[in-house]
This record gives sequence, structure tokens and C-alpha cells, in this order.
Amino acid sequence: MTDLYDRAQALEQRQRDEALARHAAGRSVGTSLHHCEDCGDDIPEARRRAAPGCTRCIACQALAER
Repeated sequence: MTDLYDRAQALEQRQRDEALARHAAGRSVGTSLHHCEDCGDDIPEARRRAAPGCTRCIACQALAER
């Protein structure tokens, strides 16, 4: 028998899964830039391969995510 908390937790999980799916579906992956859009430094080829569609170098991306 499920109680109120189990149902609330299941609803929260379903909403989270749906939001993540919508986010992933709307994210288009294009070609990576060769130069960072923020600082203009070169983006290493290894980063461009590891993160397709990246537009920032690692340092600028870390700052943007804070």
C-alpha cells in the first residue's frame, strides 16, 4: 500500500524525468567553435571532440556554470 509520501515522490520523479527529456530534446548539438566566444582563446581539439557543440574554453565554461 502506498502512502501520500510515496505518491508525492513518484510524481516528483516523473516530473523531473519529463523536464530532463524536454531539455535534452531541445538541445541542438552543432559544430564546436575553434575559438572561445568569451575570451577568444583557442579551444583545444580534444575538448571539441569531447563536448560537441562547445562554444567556450574550459576556463570560461567553468565560470559560466558558477
